[in-house]
Amino acid sequence: TDAPGEEDLRRWYDQWKEFVETGDQNSSSFPGQIDNSELFEDQDSYHLKERLVENEDFMLVPAEAWRKLLAWYGLVEGQPALERKVVDLPSTLKVEIYPVEVYLCLHSNMDTVITARFSRADRIHSLQEVMCREFSVQQGAECRLWMKSSDTSCERLRNVHVSVLDACLTSGMTVIMEMRNADGTWPSSKPQIMRCSVEDQEYRGQPGVCGLSNLGNTCFMNSALQCLSNTPPLTEYFLRSAYLEELNFTNPLGMKGEIAEAFADVIKQMWSGRHHSVVPRIFKTKVGHFASQFLGYQQHDSQELLSFLLDGLHEDLNRVKNKEYIELRDAGGRPDQEVAEEAWRNHLRRNDSVIVDTFHGLFKSTLVCPECHKVSVTFDPFCYLSVPLPVSKDRVMEVFFVSLDPKEKPFQYRLLVPKAGKVSDLCSALAQLIDIPAKQMVVTDVFNHRFYKIYQADEALSCILDRDDIFVYVNQDEEVVLGLYLRERSHYRDYGSGSSSYGTSLFGHPLLLSVPRTLCTQEGLYPLLLQRLERYVRPPDPSEEVEEEDEEEEEEEVFKTQTNGISDGDHVSSSPASSSPASGGAVAAAGETAEEDKQEEACSPIPAANEQQARRKSCRKKRRSLFSIQAVNSNGTTERGMGEGGLAFSFTSQPYVAIDWDPDMKKTYYNENEAEKYTKHSSMDESQQQMSVQLQECIQLFTTTETLEEDNPWYCPVCKLHQLATKKLDLWGLPEVLIIHLKRFSYNKFSREKLDSLVHFPLRDLDFSDCLLRKKLTNGEPPSRYDLIAVSNHYGGLRDGHYTSYSRNKDNGQWYYYDDSKVTFATEDQIVTNAAYLLFYHRQDKIRHPAAPSPAASHAPSPDITSCSSQEAEQGGAACVTMETD
Repeated sequence: TDAPGEEDLRRWYDQWKEFVETGDQNSSSFPGQIDNSELFEDQDSYHLKERLVENEDFMLVPAEAWRKLLAWYGLVEGQPALERKVVDLPSTLKVEIYPVEVYLCLHSNMDTVITARFSRADRIHSLQEVMCREFSVQQGAECRLWMKSSDTSCERLRNVHVSVLDACLTSGMTVIMEMRNADGTWPSSKPQIMRCSVEDQEYRGQPGVCGLSNLGNTCFMNSALQCLSNTPPLTEYFLRSAYLEELNFTNPLGMKGEIAEAFADVIKQMWSGRHHSVVPRIFKTKVGHFASQFLGYQQHDSQELLSFLLDGLHEDLNRVKNKEYIELRDAGGRPDQEVAEEAWRNHLRRNDSVIVDTFHGLFKSTLVCPECHKVSVTFDPFCYLSVPLPVSKDRVMEVFFVSLDPKEKPFQYRLLVPKAGKVSDLCSALAQLIDIPAKQMVVTDVFNHRFYKIYQADEALSCILDRDDIFVYVNQDEEVVLGLYLRERSHYRDYGSGSSSYGTSLFGHPLLLSVPRTLCTQEGLYPLLLQRLERYVRPPDPSEEVEEEDEEEEEEEVFKTQTNGISDGDHVSSSPASSSPASGGAVAAAGETAEEDKQEEACSPIPAANEQQARRKSCRKKRRSLFSIQAVNSNGTTERGMGEGGLAFSFTSQPYVAIDWDPDMKKTYYNENEAEKYTKHSSMDESQQQMSVQLQECIQLFTTTETLEEDNPWYCPVCKLHQLATKKLDLWGLPEVLIIHLKRFSYNKFSREKLDSLVHFPLRDLDFSDCLLRKKLTNGEPPSRYDLIAVSNHYGGLRDGHYTSYSRNKDNGQWYYYDDSKVTFATEDQIVTNAAYLLFYHRQDKIRHPAAPSPAASHAPSPDITSCSSQEAEQGGAACVTMETD
């Protein structure tokens, strides 16, 4: 279909035809030189007239015939030969009379435009070559093309191997070429770097030592990208632009080359040596476009992102354009070597890319039917190893124990308890360290200065999270267990709420007290609470006991306005709701009924007014109260309507009281610093309680025989039934770069948890010779020894957390710690921690010895290599045309 045809002026052709028929060269019918001047609009540009009609204005002749005519008669000097191609249009072949005429320019100089004509059968690559030649583009420069129609929108010409027709490039369009900047960015994109100052534009640092801005919970992505960036064979593949020839635009399983291109852009910027930090915004957008689970700005798993990215890069760069169907065969008793080689060949027939070259290995899978004992052996490729961590049946919990001795600070203990145990097991473990019976312990969860929950002995420990603050108190038999809160009154009354009471706020640690029922009165509780708080509450000196009457009366008035106050008989509420003749003579103990409260109140007549005045004067001479006592609910608030007039309060469950402090009194008598102190028990220093394992143990656990779960049975071809077969995985062939995923996150029907076990993994000489089945080596390469090159870390729990990474720079051999946009030097003794999540190992026979550190590295602000905030980045950089419209 690319065979050229020719156009010829009809008049000259008719004259030539007459001349041929007569055969007389001296006759007037001799046509002379071929002259197509009447087909052109002008004789300067030789632009073809529009709407020319075949067989009227011109004739089409085959290319061979044209060459004969040209040899016999020649062409008018200066006229171009009107060669035209046959193009393969949908459902027809047609000679292309009018080629596509487009305007060409460079992104860096859009004022200089040239006009060029191309056949619809020409490849975009040919157009790119013409532009490189016309604009003297340096050989080897990486460039990309955009086509711009009459409006302002632009579209990437991604696939340079398609035809002009298939690219939908039509006459009148402009094709813009841009060359990649030295810093790895494209001129048409917004600046993807973080600039703290003008000096940063002149920054020259170690290539690859570059942070990644956090776009909002994207640390999981940054951690995975840093590990891949420091994987030498992958990064070098992109840096030398080898991917350009292998982009697969037609793979239905791929992302039309867009993920590979976006990844290449990030890598080239990071390795330009010209950025402190890069903002991977376009990459994030592309990932979300092709994987909806990563849309938005929620926290995700770095391993899940890595899995998607490796698969996406593989399909975008798959050298196999048409995948053939291959029927997998069971081993059927054949030798492992033969079956493994067949499986690998079949894999490469459908999957061949830089990802396969770098990361894919092979393991052997053996399934055995429990009924007929049928053995099924297959060999399957893998891209990374997900190895389990040994799961401990025990759990480490930290608690605070509050002693009965008020002078003793709380003790912090670290306890080893059964994971599936109950609260009583926690008490038993604590009882082994202190001389208190487990049955007398009360376990509580303290949150926001109050008891969030008081646990029963038979409750499961799984409902207590590691981040909860657990306080254990002592309950003495046959006593009322009273919850005590500390509250501070505001300086001003809360008139806006419809009353004149003071607002309060909780502070400090709450307490659980065992109080005799007979002391549940204002008179009985005050000295008891004062004694309980003596470690951090100073009693008044004798000189401070007698106060001015105005101040005493003001405090008395404050107490009157409390709606749920506990009266000791000295005070009567003046509110209308308290017109009942009863007085709250006692704090009701748990289990007492409202009827009992009323009977007790009836036995407590209100003193006469003159008696009250006398008792007030007597009380004022004896002492001044540091705080007042109020009955409250579990939230520490004194709600209205909880008792008649606020004086008859019935505790139907756990009783709570609050002691209210005037701000000035609290400042004088309450020692906040002393109240917060606690003592660490020696158990807190016992680091051996943290579970630690060797990486080799995890790999051995990966190859251990296991029975399939009920929701994932195997169909036995002999029994014709789904069976819970035994399954064993063995390593057969290992890749150049081995990624090991430590399965720290454990999910099942009943629980979810993160395993914080310390996995000891070697930085050098990780040897697989003992667990690798393939013993026959090819090309003499060592199959089993690896060195560490990168680690992705996860800190925190299931619901939240933060990802960072350690990576070894391939050029200078130095380790760095990457925490989003911040980069610091790292030493080898920092790398092995219980946060390690993904391990990247490079096979020793492929490791290059690093070159000497780049001279440019001396310009870096070492040793703390840091970068500015993303907000500063958004404000930095000059404005430019944005063409990333797709």
